[in-house]
Amino acid sequence: MLLELSIQNFAIISNLHLSFHEGMTALTGETGAGKSIIIDAMGLLAGGRGSSDYLRQGAEKCRLEGIFEWPNQQEFKDLTADLGIDEEEVLIVQRDISQSGKNICRVNGRTVTLSVLRQIGLFLVDIQGQNEHQELLQPEKHLTLMDGFGDDSFKAELADYRQAYQSYRSLEKHVRTIQENEQLYVQRMDMLRFQQEEIAQAELMENEEELLIDEREKLTNYQKIVDALGQSYGALSAEEVNSLDGVSVALSEIQSIAHLDPAYEKISEVIQSAYYLLQDAATDISRQVDNLELDEGRLEEVISRLETIRQLKRKYGESIPVILAYYDEISKEISESAYTEGQLEQLEEELAQKAEAVWQLAEALHVKRRELAHRLEKEIVQELKELYMEHAQFEVRFAPGSKQLSSSGFDTVEFYLTTNPGEGMKPLVRVASGGELSRILLALKSIFSRKQGITSIVFDEVDTGVSGRVAQAIAEKIAKIAANSQVLCITHLPQVAAVADNQYFIEKAIQEGRTETHVRKLSKEERVAEIARMLSGAEITDLTVEHARELLALAHR
Repeated sequence: MLLELSIQNFAIISNLHLSFHEGMTALTGETGAGKSIIIDAMGLLAGGRGSSDYLRQGAEKCRLEGIFEWPNQQEFKDLTADLGIDEEEVLIVQRDISQSGKNICRVNGRTVTLSVLRQIGLFLVDIQGQNEHQELLQPEKHLTLMDGFGDDSFKAELADYRQAYQSYRSLEKHVRTIQENEQLYVQRMDMLRFQQEEIAQAELMENEEELLIDEREKLTNYQKIVDALGQSYGALSAEEVNSLDGVSVALSEIQSIAHLDPAYEKISEVIQSAYYLLQDAATDISRQVDNLELDEGRLEEVISRLETIRQLKRKYGESIPVILAYYDEISKEISESAYTEGQLEQLEEELAQKAEAVWQLAEALHVKRRELAHRLEKEIVQELKELYMEHAQFEVRFAPGSKQLSSSGFDTVEFYLTTNPGEGMKPLVRVASGGELSRILLALKSIFSRKQGITSIVFDEVDTGVSGRVAQAIAEKIAKIAANSQVLCITHLPQVAAVADNQYFIEKAIQEGRTETHVRKLSKEERVAEIARMLSGAEITDLTVEHARELLALAHR
């Protein structure tokens, strides 16, 4: 329920604060006084589209604020819990709109997006006006309207269907993607398998290339190595003075005089060390010469192996570790893709099973909707009789022909109506006048309000095009709705205003050269005067005043 509404710098309203109550509140006043502006403000608090066009001339921003009782629906509690909004006694909704068109929305002080505000607004305000008339004239909206008549069991079944349908469509998209890209998929798998096999056959080792390069250098320089070793060995083994024998002679001579002088002894030690080192070197050289053997076949193998590695590096990476990493990567993709490829048939079978399950749910939904439509027809006909459409017949027609699944099932419905005996049923859009649409909308809302938990229902001139006893019937119907929900009603009908529990008068005045809207709650006597004005127009007589008193008395008997 809406408790308070504050409006600042909105259209022709500079500053307005209203308090609302349970039951029915009528908003009356001259045409153009600003009644619809107040409803527009409520619509923006519920997440409606806003723009800087709403700002009062010269203002930097407008501010709207509504204080609501905390809704009792579990869905609302779940929503606010997910949003991190703690449950309190009241819900305070604020919305600022700046000159730049920027919107700032807050719920209990917490900033929220416009889409979140729109979700919250669904639980707060239900505004019935010209847009709802238009929905009645759009057959594609009729299924949604009828589904709103369903009980909790039906809505749960509808939710189950939608969940199953979304799962089915998601799998269908996945399978279709695989099928449409099957040729590219097969080509890629063939290429990856070829690359995998080529790298696997090479049997690469991480340090292999460096070892092969070293071996190739030795094999390529075989003659140079043989010559160098031979010359070195000859130089050390020859009988010249610098040979090992010469070093041995020098060592023997120096040793014979080493005891005569420490210097001679030191020289003797140096020559002795050199002799033994040269002797070891000569032995090593001799051994290397004996082991040398040119293996031209091995040289060819090494060169061939290095060429294989070069080709693989050109294709798959700059080094053997990079090539091996690529091998692991494509092996993983082949493994996973091979699983997908192998499961395609299984996925198609699963898709067929999901399709069958969804169709079964849609069929069950269709059966429930048939029952729902029958009950809705009976209740609307009864409501229309109470609104003096005694001969009206209402029918929900299901479209024949091929069935096509959607998120709502496969049903397509359209409302048909006849208002006069002897005339055939015709689509609602072709037979209903403005007054009839108002009554049909009111009949629907009268039925749906008993099933919905909306805290506030706003009727924005839904009584257009009616008068007399029909106006009285509409008044009683709105009052009946107000027994279960708070109702705010903009009306030009005195019969409707009279049944209200409270009445606000809206007028505009020019102050300091600017138009300003004012709203005041009417006392009992002021209500008499206002209803008398609504009855007679500009000239109010004693008779119209008495009639106004009678209307109020009858309404609150």
